[in-house]
Amino acid sequence: MEIMQVVGSLVCTHRVPGLGHWNLRVLRTGKGKLSVAVDPVGASPGNWVFTASGSAARFACGDPEAHTDLTIGGIIDHWSPDG
Repeated sequence: MEIMQVVGSLVCTHRVPGLGHWNLRVLRTGKGKLSVAVDPVGASPGNWVFTASGSAARFACGDPEAHTDLTIGGIIDHWSPDG
């Protein structure tokens, strides 16, 4: 798992069937790297979230057949990125 910050939404009207109608979010790591994740929890821009990656990401979104390797597992309520 990794902690990331939601920086925005990604809208794709045409997708492969394995992505269905999942909400997609653009996430930024602490080092500034951007990634796209499936969002089954409803995170908003500015939220800090924890993510599941690799094969665990498919199970985290509730569909082991989903075509994702990064899923938001939860929204962090209390955490300071400075330590």
